[in-house]
Amino acid sequence: MRLTNENIMAAFREAASRQAAGDLPSAASRWREIVEAAPASAEAWRNLGDTLSGLEEFLEAEAAYRQAVARRPDAVWALQGLAGFLHKTGRWREAESYYTQALAQAPDDARLRLNYGHLKLGLGDFAVGWPLYESRKGLPGQGADPLPLPDEWQGEPVAGRRLLIWPEQGFGDQIQFARYALALHDRGADVTLVCPPELQSLFAGLPVKVVARARDTTFAPPDHWCLALSTAGRLGVTLADVNGAPYLRAPEASRLKWAGHAPPKAVGIAWRGRRSHPNDMHRSLASANVLAPLRKAGARFVDLTEPVGDFGDLAAIIEQLDLVVSVDTAVAHLAGAIGKPCWLMLPWLRQDWRWLQDRDDSPWYAGHRLFRQAPGEAWPAVIERLAEAWRRELA
Repeated sequence: MRLTNENIMAAFREAASRQAAGDLPSAASRWREIVEAAPASAEAWRNLGDTLSGLEEFLEAEAAYRQAVARRPDAVWALQGLAGFLHKTGRWREAESYYTQALAQAPDDARLRLNYGHLKLGLGDFAVGWPLYESRKGLPGQGADPLPLPDEWQGEPVAGRRLLIWPEQGFGDQIQFARYALALHDRGADVTLVCPPELQSLFAGLPVKVVARARDTTFAPPDHWCLALSTAGRLGVTLADVNGAPYLRAPEASRLKWAGHAPPKAVGIAWRGRRSHPNDMHRSLASANVLAPLRKAGARFVDLTEPVGDFGDLAAIIEQLDLVVSVDTAVAHLAGAIGKPCWLMLPWLRQDWRWLQDRDDSPWYAGHRLFRQAPGEAWPAVIERLAEAWRRELA
C-alpha cells in the first residue's frame, strides 16, 4: 500500500508494533517505506537505525542514525541513538561528541549518564567515569539496586568505621572489585562483604567478614554501606592506581578436594558465559569445538564451563593449570584474581569498558593477554592467532 498523509501514522504504529515484538526484518522493511514517504521524519530514521542495528546491517544503520541527527540535531533521542551505535561498534572517540551534546540537553538522564560513564571508563578517564557510573543504581536491568539504609559511603575516612559492601551485577564483577574490600580493610575499616553463596568460600580468605547473601541476610548495623562496584570510585581510583597483582586464592578445603584433577600442562577453557548476559551471542563461542586449532597445536583441555561446585572449587582447579583461555566471563576474572595467566578473547561488538581499547594487556590482571576481534571478524580468525601464539611460545 502506498503511504499517504492519511495512512502514515497507521504505518508508524504498525512498524513500531513489529519492532517491539522483535520482528526486526519486517519492521525494517516498514520503516524503509516510511522514511521514503516521509524523509523529514527524524523519529522514523531513528527507529530504522535501531532495527537495522539489531539486524547487524551496520552500514545502513549508521546512515539512518545520521539522518535522524541531521533532521533533529537538538533531539536527545537522535543524538543518543548515534552515540550508542558508535559506542557499541567500537568507535568510542566518535561517540563521545554525541554523548556530550545529548547530555547538554538532558544532564539528568540516568540511562544517558550511565552509557557515557561506560564510555569514559573504557577510555581510561576514571575521574569523569566513576561519578557517571553511579547512575546505574536503581536502573532496570543493572542489578544494582541501592540498599534502603542511610549513610551511603561517599568516600569519607573509614578507619574504625563499620562498612558494609553490598553485592551487585554478575559474579565476574564482584570478583574484580573484591580487591577494594581488601583496600578498605587496609585503611582501617571494619568491612563486611556480602556476596552470593557461590562466592563465599572464595572470598573467605580475605581479611574481612564475609556473609552469604540470602533472603533473610542479617548483619550488624553499619556506619556506612556501599555497592560493590562503587568502591573504586569512592576511593578515587585512577587508571594509574589499578594494580594487577593477585588478591584471592583457592580455599584449602577445595585444594584438597580437587587435588590432581587437571593433567600436567593443561589449559583451562571457558568457551561460553551466562546465556542470560545481554551480549552473550557475541562474546560466547558456538561450542568448545571452535577451539579445535588450539587443541591441534598441542593444548590439553580442561573444560571450565562444566559444573564443579562453587567458585572456590573452580579456583582450586584453575590453580593446577598452566593457562586459562576464556571468553569475557567470570572465569577470566577468577583466573586473574588468583594470578593464573589468562588469554582472553574479546568480541568487537559491545566490548566491555573494563578492557579499554588498543592494548593487548589489562591493568586489572597482570597475567592477562587480550585477543581482540577486529571489526566484523569471526571467532575462527581470532582462535587461529591464539593457536599460533601457543605454537610459538608454549608448545
